[in-house]
Amino acid sequence: MTFCVIGLGRFGSQLAKALLDEGFEVIVIDKDDERVSEFSEKASGALILDATDEKALKEAGISEVDCCVVSVGQKIDASILIVMHLKTLGVKEVVVKAVDELHAEILKRIGADKVILPEKETAVRLAKTYRSKRFFEVLEVNPEYTIVETSAPNRFANKTLKELRLREDYGITVILIKRKSPYLNEKGLPVMKEEIIVSPKGEDFIFENDILIILGKEKDLERLLKE
Repeated sequence: MTFCVIGLGRFGSQLAKALLDEGFEVIVIDKDDERVSEFSEKASGALILDATDEKALKEAGISEVDCCVVSVGQKIDASILIVMHLKTLGVKEVVVKAVDELHAEILKRIGADKVILPEKETAVRLAKTYRSKRFFEVLEVNPEYTIVETSAPNRFANKTLKELRLREDYGITVILIKRKSPYLNEKGLPVMKEEIIVSPKGEDFIFENDILIILGKEKDLERLLKE
């Protein structure tokens, strides 16, 4: 899958680096030659051009990429114009970083496939994390389902997943169990080793101090951990 990142500010540059680290082909575009030069060796293409120029985008072959992410900071008019050009050129998926809700609504109306508000999404995620002291980390999969990392409630200790009936009674799935177990190292000294059980089965036990990664609807997760 090939990505194009337009705008190499703080968000755009971090996204481009993350995509490259994941092994994707990435083309980066910015008017600032210093920002572009940072990616000259790693990116599939590092282009210095004005993305508001439709002809320049066309000549750069942007229509061939699978997904284009537009992150041009506070330049609302520029982002709108770039999205219009990308849609005209037939880019398969256009993702845009918006400044605020009004900007996001405009971008959606002109054809952006996905609009992100990083500050808002980070704030909402943090608020959800603190809403329940049991939740260490929260990841919203979609508006209905959420993945949370939480310590196992005391009543789970020394019971199997089958005995707990989490899926049957709560519609919740445990997708990973993390625990620390003591063992002797090469020098014969006791140390703690982390054990990870991915996709645990019904006969797997939950022990005291286990950390669970669970998937479910928000209301069901809250109900489970409040009981």
